[in-house]
Amino acid sequence: MLSSYRQIFAAPGSLAFSATGFVSRLPISMTGIGIVTMLSQLRGSYGVAGAVAAMMALSVSVFGPLVARWVDRYGQRRVALPATAVTALSGAALLLCARFGAPDWALFCSAIGMGAMPSTGAMVRARWAHLYREDAPKLHTAYSLESVVDEICFIVGPILSVGLATGFFPEAGVLLSGVFLTLGVLLFTAQRATEPPVHPATERSTGSALRSAGLRVLVLTFVATGAIFGAVEVVTVAFAQEQGHKALASLVLAVYALGSGLAGMVFGALRLRGTLAERFLAGVSVMAVSMVPLLLVAAWCTGPVALVALGAALFLAGMSISPTMVTAMALVERLVPAAQLTEGMTWTSTGLGLGIAVGSSMAGWVVDHAGAAAGYWVPVASAGFAALAALAGGRWLRAGTAEPAAVAGSAAH
Repeated sequence: MLSSYRQIFAAPGSLAFSATGFVSRLPISMTGIGIVTMLSQLRGSYGVAGAVAAMMALSVSVFGPLVARWVDRYGQRRVALPATAVTALSGAALLLCARFGAPDWALFCSAIGMGAMPSTGAMVRARWAHLYREDAPKLHTAYSLESVVDEICFIVGPILSVGLATGFFPEAGVLLSGVFLTLGVLLFTAQRATEPPVHPATERSTGSALRSAGLRVLVLTFVATGAIFGAVEVVTVAFAQEQGHKALASLVLAVYALGSGLAGMVFGALRLRGTLAERFLAGVSVMAVSMVPLLLVAAWCTGPVALVALGAALFLAGMSISPTMVTAMALVERLVPAAQLTEGMTWTSTGLGLGIAVGSSMAGWVVDHAGAAAGYWVPVASAGFAALAALAGGRWLRAGTAEPAAVAGSAAH
């Protein structure tokens, strides 16, 4: 299995852009939960905390595709650096507003500015696609690797964010995420040799990548998937607090990401059968079924046992995430032109961001009014919607990819 991953790093500079991409992606997992933890401590309300985190995620959903379109048009370095500067300054404003008791509207305004955060994950995958567009097995392995890197971010990020916020001072998690973003993007954009060239104007479309019906199906499914992630994050922090162990929430969420990361590592080395559309539907369906045990744990277990049981349930639920995400990225690469690849991939993360906004906000409201156990109904309902959306839109995914048999079964050597 490891030989499959060693092969993709034979390309000069590949290790450097993947590693620096990891650093710049840590804020994705740190910022939202950092805001929730910070504001729940400083303002005493999960409703406000979840709403501000949702506002940031919603802002990323609005500005993310625009930033990505500029990346495709002008290049990664020229766009990512100023976008990062806007994000970092807005994050600093949020910290100051939280610390000095500014009105709630000031928190929301700061969160909006943080939506300029560039999608480094999409830019890293665009570099892999530039290297291995004609080598489907290696591209499959590279996408699997980046999915695992995403999950490592979601293991390390929440532990750092929640641990620092609860162990030192409430703003510590959000502060560190800003440091990682700034440092990571500076190092990533310094890797000029592997940056994909800007496509000539004659190859660029003036329209949005969303003209693809298959991509619209993916985005809708990812909205529901993001609602799962956002809700699980907020509800798990609240559930851990109800059990008297709030600081352990980061470990429970890390186990969720660990399950996904391990599954993604294995998935990247498999020789796969079936079409991409079929594998995507299977992954989303398994994800939906795996949410149900969370309700049972929250209803029947209490104390430390509840957190252990919750961690086990989330570990199993996480095992469907990476394979589904890897398959979705491969679908995007087929559904949109090469000149719009960064935008197309960013639309999927935009769907996730929008879903996180909805899921975290709804979950915060439910927790405040009905308790953490009831909050787990939000990810369960979201997962069911994701499965229905993928099933209903399956024909557009199949029609949009029209993959040859050799490519459909692509896998690592």
